[in-house]
Amino acid sequence: MLMTSELKVGTAFYYENDKKVKEPLIVQKFLRQVSGRQGMTTFFRVQNLVTKSTMEVGLDAGVKFDEVELDKRTTALSYIEGGTNYVFMDQETYEQFELSADQLGDYTGYLVEGEEIPVEITFYEGSPVGIVLPVENRRKVQYTEPGVKGDTSGKSLKPATLDTGIEVRVPLFVNIDDEIIVDTRDGSFIERAK
Repeated sequence: MLMTSELKVGTAFYYENDKKVKEPLIVQKFLRQVSGRQGMTTFFRVQNLVTKSTMEVGLDAGVKFDEVELDKRTTALSYIEGGTNYVFMDQETYEQFELSADQLGDYTGYLVEGEEIPVEITFYEGSPVGIVLPVENRRKVQYTEPGVKGDTSGKSLKPATLDTGIEVRVPLFVNIDDEIIVDTRDGSFIERAK
């Protein structure tokens, strides 16, 4: 069983729709969290694994879901075609699998051609539906406001644009051209790369 707080990009779960039918969904993107009188609601963009349609769902904190069993194969990014289609190659069989940027969701911000990052492709009933990346991803800061000398607390954060174009929040001491380690599950700063 999965709780709402455990749902991340690439997680597949069964969701009971309005007609009381359980549908297999996969999380493509974390959208936002809203707190109210009834508690926290987390919004995700999800894809139905059967119909391939996408939708936005709001899930209350504390709700439990059955996990969808997915098959996994280790691959590596071979190339990006047209900026929207990502082609992965199985390292043992040399079989290729294509996934769209929509299917990859937030993970597109951690994939660069030529980088040898092991990527697990997940399959539902023989079709590729998503990927699982290593938790830590090394990226270079392309732009951020200048750092503040002497501020090493790491408690205050500022926006930084990485070499792949995604934006993350980093401590004030991080500067342009610094290499940092980012958590691929939620896009949070882990540490400055050594």
